[in-house]
Amino acid sequence: MTAKIVLLNGVGSAGKSSIAKALQRITAEPYLHVQMDAFLEMLPEALQESLPGFAFTTIWEDGKPSVAIEAGPIGRRVMQGMRHAIAAMAGQGNNLIVDDVMIDGEMAQYRALLSDFAGFRVGVFAPLDVLEARESARADRLPGLARWQFERVHEEQHYDMEVDTSLLSTQECALRIQQRFQL
Repeated sequence: MTAKIVLLNGVGSAGKSSIAKALQRITAEPYLHVQMDAFLEMLPEALQESLPGFAFTTIWEDGKPSVAIEAGPIGRRVMQGMRHAIAAMAGQGNNLIVDDVMIDGEMAQYRALLSDFAGFRVGVFAPLDVLEARESARADRLPGLARWQFERVHEEQHYDMEVDTSLLSTQECALRIQQRFQL
């Protein structure tokens, strides 16, 4: 049996993790939720906020913070390892819901690694003001991450489906994904 992979891509605070959890509750078969954040948290704390892991630089745009992210060699290696781990999990027959923030050509690597599996690419959208409001309400987000990611995450991406979490509830998004791909 070929594993199925739902790949959720969107700005931080767009609702990917919430959609993944809701989708897990309604699929006919079990799906594992693979979070990019879980892989980032594996890094020693010192590498989570500095190169060679990941460096965060605040720049100001229109009087608002925008936090640029730069991955160093260890950070890039962790993220490549995540994508290979996803392929290995799928290779063992595990259905997966992956939530990621793709800003640097990661979709091409996913396509190459996951070409043997049934894959569904879902763009998770919301307007910038909504993302920034969600981001400011969360203690685990740097103010300005959404602003910096906003123009980059969906650039040149082609999805099998798109959902807007400002227009649909988490449950409605999950249900549409489940029905569209018959999960």
